[in-house]
Amino acid sequence: MAESKARIGVVGCGRMGLAMVKHLLRHGHPVTVTDISAEQVRLAVAAGAASAPTPAELGKSCDFVIIAVGYDAEALEVANGLMTTLRPGSLVALSSTCAPETAEHLAKLGAARQIEIFDAPICRGRRAADDGTLLAVVGASETVFARGRTVYACFCSDIIHIGPVGHGQIAKAINNLVPWVNGLTLIEAGRICEAFGVNLPKLREAMLISTGKSGALEGWSTMSFTWALKDMQIVSRMTDRANVGAPLTGAVRELVKEGRKIKQTNPPDWTGTGTDLS
Repeated sequence: MAESKARIGVVGCGRMGLAMVKHLLRHGHPVTVTDISAEQVRLAVAAGAASAPTPAELGKSCDFVIIAVGYDAEALEVANGLMTTLRPGSLVALSSTCAPETAEHLAKLGAARQIEIFDAPICRGRRAADDGTLLAVVGASETVFARGRTVYACFCSDIIHIGPVGHGQIAKAINNLVPWVNGLTLIEAGRICEAFGVNLPKLREAMLISTGKSGALEGWSTMSFTWALKDMQIVSRMTDRANVGAPLTGAVRELVKEGRKIKQTNPPDWTGTGTDLS
């Protein structure tokens, strides 16, 4: 007898969530979605998913739910609805980028109802979501990790167990901090080079095979600072919670505001494509 597939719910089928839904369907999972956007729900249904009007309704028909919304408050609201209808033994995966304490709070809510939390924010962006080559950095017990990994292998080529619940979010925050630092550096470095008439694409070619190589430089044409401030606010809260001095992090938190404006209007042309806007 063929092994039965987990019944997956996805709350938040935006750009990333919809790609995940499609991969899950290709792997034979029955998928139910809900989203505040009727159009995104329509696209998911057209791909083969079922739909539910609310997270609470979705929870009635699923035993593994992925939360893929934008912000902590939304994730908490969704989880509160899910917890009212999910059966004991269900699993809730948090793939939103949130503060570690949000994941920890969900774990406490879940424990009261015998619902496990798979703290699994995802990395690598939209193209990796389309290709099924995302990276998940996971906070969970060993047992929950083994269970969640089976599902996440549908759209992740790499799944790394970092530690307990909360550590997945810490890993994602630090993973995001470094590119924002590098992105700001590339704006300043580019401006210096432009002042001297340096050919930036040629310099980029050299840097990519030397110590100046970075993910920000490799992906400059598609790098945006859209989520940078949110990410830096999470990191800043982490430093306050741990009472760790992080002056560079504090400066980056403020500088990403201007970085976003520059990247959207007149960034250094590292790739030689004209405006290099993303």
